[in-house]
Amino acid sequence: MNRRDFLTSGLASLGLPSLCSLPLTALDTNNATSNQKNVRLRIAPISLEIGPGKTIKTVGYNGSAPGPILRFREGKPVTVDVFNDTDVPETVHWHGQLIPSAVDGSVEEGTPDIPAHGHRRYRFTPKPAGTRWYHTHSMAHADLTRAGFSGQYGFAIVEPSRHPGDYDQEVCIAAHHWEPSLAPKGPADNGWEIAYKSATLNDKMLGSGEPLRVRMGQRLLFRFLNASATDEIRLALPGHRFSVVAMDGNPVPHPQMVDIVYLDIAERVDAIVEMNNPGVWILGSANEEERKMGMGIVVEYADKSGEPQWQQPSGIVRGPWDYSMFGSGGTAPEPDHTFEMKFEKIPGHKVDFNRWTINGKGFPDIEKLRLEKGKRYKLFFDNKGTGDIHPLHLHRHTFEVVEVGGKPMAGLMKDVVSVGSRGTAAITFVADNPGLTLFHCHMQLHQDFGFMQLLEYADSHGRRSPS
Repeated sequence: MNRRDFLTSGLASLGLPSLCSLPLTALDTNNATSNQKNVRLRIAPISLEIGPGKTIKTVGYNGSAPGPILRFREGKPVTVDVFNDTDVPETVHWHGQLIPSAVDGSVEEGTPDIPAHGHRRYRFTPKPAGTRWYHTHSMAHADLTRAGFSGQYGFAIVEPSRHPGDYDQEVCIAAHHWEPSLAPKGPADNGWEIAYKSATLNDKMLGSGEPLRVRMGQRLLFRFLNASATDEIRLALPGHRFSVVAMDGNPVPHPQMVDIVYLDIAERVDAIVEMNNPGVWILGSANEEERKMGMGIVVEYADKSGEPQWQQPSGIVRGPWDYSMFGSGGTAPEPDHTFEMKFEKIPGHKVDFNRWTINGKGFPDIEKLRLEKGKRYKLFFDNKGTGDIHPLHLHRHTFEVVEVGGKPMAGLMKDVVSVGSRGTAAITFVADNPGLTLFHCHMQLHQDFGFMQLLEYADSHGRRSPS
């Protein structure tokens, strides 16, 4: 059962190639800058007009949500100054980057928070190249205005020294859900879940912003990001197909043509689309209720007009897609050690949030996993005991997906893997970035209520290495 089953049982015209475009504001000048070395981010309350008569009060970066698109050059050091104009401490997590714990943006790993009405400077060397992103790593618990429910998210694109793409334009699309409320849905013993009233692709509801204007024969590279706090999404563009070329910023060994792009929370997909079917279309959620909430954008070919068209795609599959179709087809290297992780839910019985455990313990009571630098580790995920989908994220490392639903695979490198309801999966990674490392479910209500664990490195004598 996916999370939505529990609850329910635009862009301006693009002119420059290789440039993600979002609406510019007076404070949002980073959107027009490439290969930045010095960045200023300001966390502050904002009023976001997502549609006529629909204004969201939230917290964002530099006056907008999504925040400015940051562009870094791989291997070139950067300095990011973050100013926190809110009344609570905050964090900025550099999701998908292989950087030290001290600047990764997680207080669990030892990164200092940004004090209320304070400032903190991050210095790091961006890597690896690809579609990364940045977001708050605070907890929400019962406050549905904070953490992943807020507008604190944005793209951080790390560019390689040589660009491998063959496309005419680049479009960044971040999906988000708004106006959350507690929804005691699902099985009789289930705890509180979340329902939403509105949703956006970037900063506008479907039909409220400018269309994405394209020309016949163009090749568009879409960078998709699911920045929702709690829900997976499926996106489609009727009359067109997506050629998936990268996942979580990493090139896939076997690009595939698909009709629907599946994104669990925090996942990114890079996909090239041939614009070869003139008309006025809707790029949006394959879920009708979600489209009605606003998750979509109009795609308009030059010299075409009329009502935007939607055709429901066929072949929608419940749960995550089969990652193995993007893999290399080979055999993954054997790990030096395997950690088995069994996930369990402690139901909230309609009066509280569900609690989550890994091997019987929830964070912060769970013991750290010990790593030795240079060794390859396998994490085996046993989700057979829960009916939830879990987007699992490992900080500061890139991992290889080696098994999904009992099917072995190799070659697909990611930083988030979606484990299906009553399912299993496995990843391997090389312990090559010493320091405390956080593993967690990226579903906000899961990580807030126990679904986290720390990994720590040991030195050559088996002692804990400094974070």
